[in-house]
Amino acid sequence: MNLRTILILGALSAFAPLAIDFYLPGFPAMATAFGTDEKHVQLTLAVYFLGLSIGQLAYGPVADRFGRRVPLLAGVGLFTVASLACSFAPSLEWLIAARFVQALGGCAGMVISRAVVSDKCDAVGSAKVFSQLMLVVGLAPILAPMLGGVLVNLYGWHSIFIALTLFSAMAGIAVTFGLPESLPAHQPRPPLSGALRQYGRLLSDRLFLGHALTGGIAIAGMFAYIAGSPFVFIKLYGVPAEHYGWLFGSNAAGFILTAQVNARLLAKRGPAFLLARAVWVYLLAGLTLLGISSLHTEQLWPLLVPLFICISSLGCILPNASACAMNGQGARAGSASATLGCLQFGVAAAAASLVGVLHDGSAVPMALVISLCGVLVVTLAVSTRRVKNARVIQG
Repeated sequence: MNLRTILILGALSAFAPLAIDFYLPGFPAMATAFGTDEKHVQLTLAVYFLGLSIGQLAYGPVADRFGRRVPLLAGVGLFTVASLACSFAPSLEWLIAARFVQALGGCAGMVISRAVVSDKCDAVGSAKVFSQLMLVVGLAPILAPMLGGVLVNLYGWHSIFIALTLFSAMAGIAVTFGLPESLPAHQPRPPLSGALRQYGRLLSDRLFLGHALTGGIAIAGMFAYIAGSPFVFIKLYGVPAEHYGWLFGSNAAGFILTAQVNARLLAKRGPAFLLARAVWVYLLAGLTLLGISSLHTEQLWPLLVPLFICISSLGCILPNASACAMNGQGARAGSASATLGCLQFGVAAAAASLVGVLHDGSAVPMALVISLCGVLVVTLAVSTRRVKNARVIQG
């Protein structure tokens, strides 16, 4: 897969994290503008996760039936229009509704970029490309909060969504002229009427489901961090909004570095082997974070160390879990990618909401949800590996 394709797929995969990370520094400003508190502003984040989860189920069968380009361009166009609507939101209710529509458009890039990789690569090749995509995707959480903080301070929170409008329009142009159709013309294209049956087969596949949920719950922990960190960093520990991006970006840098190390390790070890080890790092870091947060330390740095390790480990967990889940899906790659994404962001929506529900004025709710995700990820990874070993023995 050439560099141009990887960059375009990376931009498409970045739609969802960019639309999240970019506006996080604007939470306090939006709460003031709409005369509410940050707990209610967090609903714009939870509803975005919900839209990402639901929308992906529609794009999967459509991409398998009609190819990758048409639904991709439709989704990018919808994201562009919704981003513009967000920038002119006169009320929080308007913003919540527009964010939901924005998510419905943005999830097209996530679903179809994974399907394109599956069209072109085997399991190890897919894991390598997913790791390379993490380099592009990882730039979003490094640059977005910093730029978002600057825009909020200079031009107000509306400017964030205008910038997203311009980004999505440029991505649409790149797809139009730089991303050819990847679904082979000779490959059977399942009818849309069989979509529910296809999803039923995927959900009954314990190996696929186990890998999908392993990655999904790991992502849920990351989005618990995304939902809770504006309060913890800015409100609780007094980090200026314009400096929030530096802390957020340092964790994203660890994520990117781990993903690139993972790509190199795949030359010697398969994605399943690396996944089985990385989940334990995630769990131990999450439990350490919970222990430190329960002490209610006056300084922020003791929390930052286990948080950095936890987020960094996702650079190994996410590409390998995705590669294992997508391996061998063939003609149903679009539906498999949609199921994978729906599970991931459905759980992420619940995790983000749970952080808000448990809000008690400390870092404990965020740490508690992250550590709980770590326990579930290890449990799923171990049980899925047993299922895989049993199939090898039976086969």
